[in-house]
Amino acid sequence: MLNFFQIARNTFRECIREPIFFILLVTALVLIGHFPSVSLFVFSEQLKLVVDSSMATSMVFGLFAAVLCAGHTVSREMRNGTVLLLMSKPVERWSFIMAKICGTTAASILFIFLCNTATIISVYIAKDQFRFDMTIYFIYFGILIACSLLGMIMNYLKSMPFPSVSFFALLITMPLFLVGVYFFAEHPEMSLMNLSRALFLLFFCIIVMSTMTVVFSTRLDMVPNLVVCSLIFFLGLLSNYLFQDIATGSPLLALFSYICYAILPNWQFFWMADALAGNQIIPTSYLAWGAIYTLFYTVFCSIWAVALFMSCELAKDSR
Repeated sequence: MLNFFQIARNTFRECIREPIFFILLVTALVLIGHFPSVSLFVFSEQLKLVVDSSMATSMVFGLFAAVLCAGHTVSREMRNGTVLLLMSKPVERWSFIMAKICGTTAASILFIFLCNTATIISVYIAKDQFRFDMTIYFIYFGILIACSLLGMIMNYLKSMPFPSVSFFALLITMPLFLVGVYFFAEHPEMSLMNLSRALFLLFFCIIVMSTMTVVFSTRLDMVPNLVVCSLIFFLGLLSNYLFQDIATGSPLLALFSYICYAILPNWQFFWMADALAGNQIIPTSYLAWGAIYTLFYTVFCSIWAVALFMSCELAKDSR
């Protein structure tokens, strides 16, 4: 258990120390912060565009971050022979790959947490279709700049990793800023409780994504992994239209469509932007069913990852 915890912790630290992880995070936060300004003059649809765009940005950049984390912590270690060193210790293969899943998932969850925090702040910035809160807007980007400067200073003075220092600074300051905005700013017309439930489903989404990327990272390098996961992401978004309730006219084709629909992760389960646009209440029971779906799919992918890693020849990857 101690080895499992150490591998998971080191995996998490490696993920947040990668410069590309922080670049993806800052890019997503900058885009989310700018959405209120680019959606002006849309005639009462500003909040809808801000929420839709922010949630889409979180999902896409979260997928990229998960693939990059899995590639750096699994594929690279298999390629440079680090896994062979670990396997010489009292570390089981299943424990190693499960720890990698936990570490990668933890980094991805915090990535989505910051994106969700930025989304709620952007909703507060977008007051109506003709104006937005300039004070919150400038403080928001001031926090991004200040956290980046803190990382630069700590890197220069104490040789601390710039990405991880800036990441933890954002992890502290952004939620605190959101709390201040909640108590002192004018509340938006959208229901914050309903919005929070929709954003909470994105955590389930990123858990499935992270587990899936580790599965393919046991056999694929980063670029092929990104291609395969992007294809699965695209097919999962369209699975309702491609594989569900289609008139095939053939029992075999109908069976194939049913299997594809069952295997592919249906990302529409986690996409509640349409419900928010229609002012529909997201029930708590839906969150519970989403958690059950995520649990079953995560267990399935974890077993798959362990099976692939158990049969993987590690010596050839170190050449």
